[in-house]
Amino acid sequence: MAELVEIDDPDNPRLADYRDLRDVQLRKTLEAEHGLFLAEGEKVVRRAVEAGFRPRSFLMAPRWVEGLTDVLEQSDAPCFVASEAVSEQLTGFHVHRGALASFERRALPSLDDVLDGARSVLVLEDVIDHTNVGAILRSGAALGFDAVLLAPRCADPLYRRSVKVAMGAVFALPWTRLIDWPNALTDLSARGFTTVALTLADDAVPLEDAVAGLDRVALVLGSEGHGLSRRWETTADRRAIIPMRAGIDSLNVAAATAVACYVTARR
Repeated sequence: MAELVEIDDPDNPRLADYRDLRDVQLRKTLEAEHGLFLAEGEKVVRRAVEAGFRPRSFLMAPRWVEGLTDVLEQSDAPCFVASEAVSEQLTGFHVHRGALASFERRALPSLDDVLDGARSVLVLEDVIDHTNVGAILRSGAALGFDAVLLAPRCADPLYRRSVKVAMGAVFALPWTRLIDWPNALTDLSARGFTTVALTLADDAVPLEDAVAGLDRVALVLGSEGHGLSRRWETTADRRAIIPMRAGIDSLNVAAATAVACYVTARR
């Protein structure tokens, strides 16, 4: 059973994992250095535990302790109990979902492991917004995709905001970083995937036509601002668009992914 530790001082050094959560750069450095990530909200905390991630500690308001008793009973990590005011001073924002937990990160799986048995994968290039990455993983998981591959500059799927938006899908959907990312699409083609890039290129065809009848498919999506790099756009096996009304040429990358996953899942 987790030890319940009442906290009334936001400067308590035992709370370092939860400090200044709005400072993105500080958090990136701290979380990488200590090999941790945060989950926010009862459902997400529970899903992280169910996925086998090891808690370092919990932080919650008194009224949330009872609802997570079964989770706390399974862990020997301390549970810091603090008022909402103290938590807000510590984290820098109002923790309206009541519960936070710090977990140990795992080593990223290999590309071979992530692609083992996969038929439908998402490949992301330079998607730098944490909210978009979380939403993309949630759509992929919901619509039956098997894995997500991220180029090096993509936002961290285990950053608190990504995890929150994904509602824990990041724990269920296998993902990893691409090491040889310039040649990633060529490598996927060699592995038997048909790579389909979402782009406004002149030779792009409607997505439904591009994915029709494919066995193994990799949907390729680019950054929020500039879309795909020229290299990835041209090395993809096929280029596709989501047909839409005249005068509107694109959707937010998270919305486009949801539509593309739905169409591809029905192929």
